[in-house]
Amino acid sequence: MAMNLARKLIASHLESGEMTPGEEIAIRIDQTLTQDATGTLVMQELEALGLDRARTEVSVQYVDHNLLQTDEKNAEDHEYLRTAAQRFGLWFSKAGNGVSHPTHMQRFGVPGRTLAGSDSHTPAGGALGMLAIGVGGLEVALAISGRPLHLRMPQVWGVRLEGELPQWCSAKDVILEMLRRHGVSGGVNRIIEYHGPGLAGLSAMDRHVIANMGAELGATTTVFPSDEAVRAFLREEGRDSDWVELAADPDANYDLEDSIDLSGLEPLIARPSSPGNVVPVREVAGTEIAQVVIGSSANPGLRDFAIAAAMVAGRQTVPQVSFDVNPTSREILTDLTKMGAITELVVAGARIHQAGCMGCIGMGQAPAVGRNSLRTMPRNFPGRSGTKEDAVWLCSPETAAASALTGVITDPRAWAHTVRMEYPKIELPAQASINTTMLVAPLDPDEARKVRPVKGPNISSLPDLTPLPERVEAPVLLKVGDGVSTDEISPAGARALPFRSNIPKLAMFTFTQIDETYPERAQQAAESGHIVVGGENYGQGSSREHAAIAPRYLGLRVVIAKSFARIHWQNLANFGVLAVEFDDPADYDGIDQGDTLLLEGLHDIAHTTQLRVRDVTNDRTFTVHHSLSPRQVEDVLAGGLISRLAHDR
Repeated sequence: MAMNLARKLIASHLESGEMTPGEEIAIRIDQTLTQDATGTLVMQELEALGLDRARTEVSVQYVDHNLLQTDEKNAEDHEYLRTAAQRFGLWFSKAGNGVSHPTHMQRFGVPGRTLAGSDSHTPAGGALGMLAIGVGGLEVALAISGRPLHLRMPQVWGVRLEGELPQWCSAKDVILEMLRRHGVSGGVNRIIEYHGPGLAGLSAMDRHVIANMGAELGATTTVFPSDEAVRAFLREEGRDSDWVELAADPDANYDLEDSIDLSGLEPLIARPSSPGNVVPVREVAGTEIAQVVIGSSANPGLRDFAIAAAMVAGRQTVPQVSFDVNPTSREILTDLTKMGAITELVVAGARIHQAGCMGCIGMGQAPAVGRNSLRTMPRNFPGRSGTKEDAVWLCSPETAAASALTGVITDPRAWAHTVRMEYPKIELPAQASINTTMLVAPLDPDEARKVRPVKGPNISSLPDLTPLPERVEAPVLLKVGDGVSTDEISPAGARALPFRSNIPKLAMFTFTQIDETYPERAQQAAESGHIVVGGENYGQGSSREHAAIAPRYLGLRVVIAKSFARIHWQNLANFGVLAVEFDDPADYDGIDQGDTLLLEGLHDIAHTTQLRVRDVTNDRTFTVHHSLSPRQVEDVLAGGLISRLAHDR
């Protein structure tokens, strides 16, 4: 029977379940990826699980998010991660070596392998023909310990690419076109598989841009074939022997289908404050800007920086714009230097930052209030930049560079016409500047057992989580609208993220971008616990499980929403929070913040998917349902996955 590539990859790793959309399956994981904003909890979870040594083919701990060291907290956490990686047999990528996704692609990615990462942009690995899935840290910890990854079997959405990108458009415009068409929830419970003749014009790093931001569509992952473009990339990285050809069968079918004629695209941009708020650049041209940032895992390739350098060469960015460049790996920074591109950028006014996520996670480069920031990054959720009242736009490097030179949002085609510039022909090196000195290999098992992870005073233990009671009568402490992101639940940025390994301290930032009184009110309601009510796509964005464990620490027992984002829904179950959806979304309108809700018979979720909720304050009743598998029901009833595993032992 003919199969698409996504189903082939799943079938080759399937350990249990049927490949029927919506059914729970378990797949074997070959590789894992953790980064420092999520990895500290993963290492604590490995300790709680009693792991002796990683049981995957490759597991890598990256330090790429919390690179600013304004006090001792980040440095202490990085030492903990280094020593914990030694203890458990993981590779360790030192601070400044690079953003996890492109660096993993350069050094460890292998076509046909499965990759689970505690970062929602892990699907970038699909650019190499991998099945790469972003999940919560606890699920990565389980994968490192040799357990399979459980997920709902997604639908496979085939997107046929035809034609060739026009000049002044690039891969970022392809994924922005997908977001323009389908929005931030269009890919939920789906794998996006790109195929067709249009692939021929997209390099492996171009595909990384598209696969990376499939997360913004809510997709489980994105898959590209492993073809000559992938082979060329691996050859440049000195890993030609890792290449294997992988593709869908010629007559493969898809659950859904779409197509994009690349030749018909134009420069696109996502307006504040959602990646799905996409319009043509020409429609917003002339809007004043104060900052341009090029970099992040959403535009990580050497070409993306080189094209910007070629555009600004011999020119000067305008005085009112801060032009920031975040190289995505030390390898790319080295190649840019050899090419002379760094000199061109610096002379034109660029500020060169260290290789890492930096401004993408709000770790520096926070923009001014009321001023527009133009970025080549994947997300522009409110406050993610580190500025609460930010105005962040998402675009391609071409649009970013043209705008940095003019001081207003500028269609690069119009700019090129004005300055009479031909589209640059970028000559990239045939061989990358490979340097593995900042990658620390795992210790020998006997040596590893002698290591004791170094825990600074900012690293707390995982909190004890109590089982779900049979009855919850508690206030709605917060009611939020559609599209609330994990950045709004558990903020990123230089103020909050240094406490990522200190749950009691981090919890005090929970929901403060929406309501600064939430942590204090949650503590006051500790005896009864509390409930949060949400709209559509609740918990979109980052995979950080802090957005589940921090409110749970403050007493959150139930979230009632119109719908949930996949990773956050799973994270809530992992930490014993019952996530249910309205049977009738209109019932959302009848609930006010402060209402007391009563849910009884909660232990019956093992036998029924529907529950009755009584709004005690308004004397009305409505129904909700859960979508938990029997395995997840056990986790929720036990108070979380770790609690259940501890009980089983």
